[in-house]
Amino acid sequence: MKMNVACKPIARKSVLDKQRTLKMARSAHAYVRGNTLKFYEWLESSTGKSVPQGPAVWICGDCHLGNLGPVADAKGRVKIAIRDLDQAVIGNPAHDLIRLGLSLATAIRGSDLPGVTTALMLEQMVLGYEAALNGKRHNADRAPKSVRRALKRAMKRKWHHLAEERIEDVTPVIPLGKCFWPLAAAERKEIQGIFKHSEVRRLITCLKDRDEHDKVKVLDAAYWMKGCSSLGRLRFAVLIRVGKKRKDKQLCLIDIKEAVRPAAPHARNAKMPRDNGERVVQGARSLSPFLGQRMLPWRFRRIPVVLRELLPQDLKLEMDQLTREEAVGAARFLASVVGQAHASQMPAKIRRKWLSDLKRNRAQKLDAPSWLWTSVVELVASHEAAYLEHCRQHSLETKT
Repeated sequence: MKMNVACKPIARKSVLDKQRTLKMARSAHAYVRGNTLKFYEWLESSTGKSVPQGPAVWICGDCHLGNLGPVADAKGRVKIAIRDLDQAVIGNPAHDLIRLGLSLATAIRGSDLPGVTTALMLEQMVLGYEAALNGKRHNADRAPKSVRRALKRAMKRKWHHLAEERIEDVTPVIPLGKCFWPLAAAERKEIQGIFKHSEVRRLITCLKDRDEHDKVKVLDAAYWMKGCSSLGRLRFAVLIRVGKKRKDKQLCLIDIKEAVRPAAPHARNAKMPRDNGERVVQGARSLSPFLGQRMLPWRFRRIPVVLRELLPQDLKLEMDQLTREEAVGAARFLASVVGQAHASQMPAKIRRKWLSDLKRNRAQKLDAPSWLWTSVVELVASHEAAYLEHCRQHSLETKT
């Protein structure tokens, strides 16, 4: 089926499976982003089981480059933060460190940088994370140029940028085609019903320049073919008008995303919501408050989902081509962002204990824990092999 033609509901699954396979075949880094499950399968290996057990806190669970970037809060403030919490659990913070290290290591391979850059990057990653545990807040002014550019771009963006990027137009309709597909009648009826609830209306009207008494009207909705690891789950884009004025700033785009059971292992006896939508939102409010305050757990015909308004300032970090200095600087800065999210949940005594544990087992010639270096090296090797096999299978399937 041609991907520039809107897909009917009955044909979604087969098209989504093919698209996910295609996306993961584009690069080793794309494969890492789209295969969270393989990372957690590795944790059952001998090396995975030797990873130190940090304090039980909310972790991202899928801490790769694409899940970090500029995020805005309800008041319009913007900062670099974790931007996807689908896999959030109360678990081991070491898992986020390893996952970020793997993502950075595969990203720099695409930039044709020498292997020594990986060693330097892991060193700086640990230093940035430890600085956050010591109470030092990350400073965006000291971030690498690629991060500063993304932050400046985010702060200048308006509704029309989001509309042109996401729905390819600023008119109040969602054009069906490659990314947006028609809804089944029952889906459209369910979406109309969701936005009649007062809790959902309060979520939409909480942003600045909106009034809590503003009317919320659904203008259009479509199934959304978006992401990679999330392909195959329910995903809808809903175009809303807030208030009576027919101005761009009165339009907003709501993302309805299915919340599934996480692959990330949680700490023993962790007290988390059983509902996956509630789990995702609670994790977001603990790790990324700017984002969490704009999210709401819901049920879409008994399926747990999360509602979130997409803001123009919410961007994914693009780091496909990095210099050595940018790679090392990004590693330190992004690890400090993750470290601050972890540290904000830890009492001072627990932070000091975790910091002490991280400083152990340092290699003589590498200022990073030996378990982190060994883990990232093993994961890069196993994912590279799996990626090549994935490409071979994809090639065979496209020939048939």
